Amino acid sequence: MNDDQSSRSQGNKSWLERISQAFSSEPESIEEVLEILRDAEEHDIIDVDSMSIIEGAMQMIDMRVDEIMIPRSQMITVKAAQEPKAFLKDVIDYAHSRFPVVGDSQDDVIGILLAKDLLPLALNDELDWSHVREILRPPTFVPESKRLNQLLKEFKETRNHMAIVVDEYGGTAGLITIEDVLEQIVGEIEDEHDFDEETNIKARGDGSFAVKAVTPVEDFNECFKTELDEEEFDTIGGVVLKEFGHLPRRGESIDIGGLNFTIANADNRVIRLLQVTRSES
Repeated sequence: MNDDQSSRSQGNKSWLERISQAFSSEPESIEEVLEILRDAEEHDIIDVDSMSIIEGAMQMIDMRVDEIMIPRSQMITVKAAQEPKAFLKDVIDYAHSRFPVVGDSQDDVIGILLAKDLLPLALNDELDWSHVREILRPPTFVPESKRLNQLLKEFKETRNHMAIVVDEYGGTAGLITIEDVLEQIVGEIEDEHDFDEETNIKARGDGSFAVKAVTPVEDFNECFKTELDEEEFDTIGGVVLKEFGHLPRRGESIDIGGLNFTIANADNRVIRLLQVTRSES
């Protein structure tokens, strides 16, 4: 072993000992633990990705469901008054795996429909409510104040992936999925319905657009025929963040340059995805 390797080994050992000592006694705060871990990251004991996951997991302890839920106004639901063949197009267009099924109003959630459960019915020409009701999963309800770490534990124990969030009066406040919770720990999770790496702007079937926050302002202006400031900001996320004046939560909206921007995906550190529509005049 050469001198550099020996020195690095000794340095790693001392930092590991410091971390061990920190956890052998009672840490006084999460921030104290994170400070030690950040020092370890700077000394290459913990890599950047691992540190990000640790920070996300520890910050999640103090977060509530209402901080990251999809608000009621942004929920995509299936209405029991619709014929299944009528809502099938929405199931295909939105490409979600689960849809709350509602009765007379958003407060009347009667079940959760899994998109994959519709396939056998469609193939067997049984796409009617008498059969659809048989495949609905019972909804899970959680209060707005529930802690994310508690909800994640419940999701694991019950194997549910979606919960309906209710307010203090029992009304529907929004919904939350296991993916929403996990993204607070590991960052955005992309699936087969998300963008490919080369695509920043994607048209939706309802006339709206999904736009990555990292989209260059120049590209955004070219696509939407707008004249947003290309000098002060590099990305559309920067433009939106300035207009809000704070780090917005999912579901918050703002009008800029004749367009409405709704935060579709964000955490307590960064905006990731925007839903863009033409502002109503």
